[in-house]
Amino acid sequence: MNDKLMARSGGKCELCQKEADVVVHHILPDTYADNEVVVCKSLVGQVEGTEPLNPEAWRFLPDAMWSEVPAVQVLAWRMLNRLKDEAWASDALDILYLDDDMLEWAKALGEQGEAREAVVHKDANGNILQNGDSVVITKTLDVKGSSLSAKLGTVVKNIRLVEDNPEQIEGRVDGQLIVILTKYLRKQN
Repeated sequence: MNDKLMARSGGKCELCQKEADVVVHHILPDTYADNEVVVCKSLVGQVEGTEPLNPEAWRFLPDAMWSEVPAVQVLAWRMLNRLKDEAWASDALDILYLDDDMLEWAKALGEQGEAREAVVHKDANGNILQNGDSVVITKTLDVKGSSLSAKLGTVVKNIRLVEDNPEQIEGRVDGQLIVILTKYLRKQN
């Protein structure tokens, strides 16, 4: 962390103001000056979309959005937009004012550039599934468009997660690749 950032942040997260392990996060695109923010390590994964977004962890945003640091305001605006289904975040967005240049910066990445929320696949018991796991089918399932029936208790090895749908995985049953709903699966240990 450079001296300027250290002095500005006081070694604290510029969003939540906690004295925790912090890292420097770059606000893209890089065409804007002073585009670095000091952020808690615990929040970076959610900012970057590599961890699921936990709305309760962001309750401080209505305070952070009034920061005098443009990069902090832009990051607060982006996170509030990702949380806008929460009443408190929607209310904060309604009163947040960014001048035209900062609003342009905040919107600069558009839909394609925003961090995508991490898709987490869970079995019927809430266990997180990963590519390559083995699962057990918990209900006999008829496979659409086929005479195949995936029987209760069938072990499906080396599954693949359906990237954009947390409720589906792909796996081979009797040599045929099928899509299975995660609510009918139990992770095998």
